[in-house]
Amino acid sequence: MSQHLVIQWAITPAIAPQPLINCNRCGGVKAYRCSGKFRVNANGKRIDVWLIYRCVDCDNSWNFGIFERCNRRDIEPALLRALESNDLGLARRHAFDVVALRNQVGRVEEFADVAVRKLLLGGTRESAATLELRLGLEMPTSLRLDRLLANELGISRSRLQALEERRLLVVDPDGAKALRKPARQGMTIRLDLAGEPDHEAIISAAGG
Repeated sequence: MSQHLVIQWAITPAIAPQPLINCNRCGGVKAYRCSGKFRVNANGKRIDVWLIYRCVDCDNSWNFGIFERCNRRDIEPALLRALESNDLGLARRHAFDVVALRNQVGRVEEFADVAVRKLLLGGTRESAATLELRLGLEMPTSLRLDRLLANELGISRSRLQALEERRLLVVDPDGAKALRKPARQGMTIRLDLAGEPDHEAIISAAGG
């Protein structure tokens, strides 16, 4: 039996970033949440599209610009239909575009809450001595890698740091200090657990 266990973690952020905007109803800076709905305004051959946000306290609206004065011919028909029908997947992709949000409003609050789906790719838990975790992210997240591993594996961040210092934990491609960085698409974490007394519990928590 293989002593090398390979598991994929499919990571889905739970809460979309929220822009911080001066709300003219509340009279101060407030977080705005995505409504999941688009506003499409056609003026002749020109189209403007916004994703509508709502103040978390008073429900005042703010429009996140997606297209501005765009020629109808430059928008694919399927995309235009998705915008007009408030396609949830499309709204989610734009809602998690934190770079575009910051370009429009400056300050954006991000959340580290995620859901993790675990899929066994190779090996068996009963005989595993080494663990390889492959990360797949639906959207970027601000969740640090050490927090993700600590939460999912049931071990402390200081223990993870100690494993890294002993070269029993290796992260590819970022290498040293990767634990303190956000988890990213395509990261691979390799853990050598052969000499760890709680390796069975860690393997079990890894899932798959």
